[in-house]
Amino acid sequence: MRFYAERPARAARQLLADVVAIGWFVLWVVLGVAAHDLVIGLGAPARTLADAGEEIHGAFDGAARTVAGIPLVGDDVSRALGAASAAGEALARSGHQQVESVTALATGAGVLVVLLGALPVLLIWLPMRLRYARTAGSAVAARETGTDLLALRALARHPTDRLLAVAPDPVEAWRRDDREVVHRLAMLELATLGLRPPRSHPDAAGRLNG
Repeated sequence: MRFYAERPARAARQLLADVVAIGWFVLWVVLGVAAHDLVIGLGAPARTLADAGEEIHGAFDGAARTVAGIPLVGDDVSRALGAASAAGEALARSGHQQVESVTALATGAGVLVVLLGALPVLLIWLPMRLRYARTAGSAVAARETGTDLLALRALARHPTDRLLAVAPDPVEAWRRDDREVVHRLAMLELATLGLRPPRSHPDAAGRLNG
């Protein structure tokens, strides 16, 4: 796989697009964290309620244990304080449940914001970059073996008007093994991907050897 073109202009555009895409993703991650923190902040009353309930529970529970040993009235007072302690415990439990609900909501809100912002990157930019990397990588490999495969790829991938600019009938020329047309089709494929031509013209080298 090859992620960047060999020609500087195309490689610069790809790099700029990558920076923009990554910056966009980071921006939405920051917004997701901000949304999470905002919702968490809304849970402050619930945390206050939980803390107050724990304090009430602790205070009345300690008092109930203290008065339990007082003769005659100790048990009655202890039970009354125990009821107040249980009410504080229920209050604290309710506060903790609200805190857990707010925390779950904050996490969901943060993840949702990140996903919504990242969708263009995940659905458009990433598939395009991976497709280019695979196509350019295979084109570089084909370039080392000759021009026939690259010419065939050009015939399959490029619009008719660009093919007709190479030859009046590029398909027939490819079937006749017109080496000049085959070479120009291969160069069209490489140029479209921002890749350089082979170091030498293999077809011309073959003619010289012949």
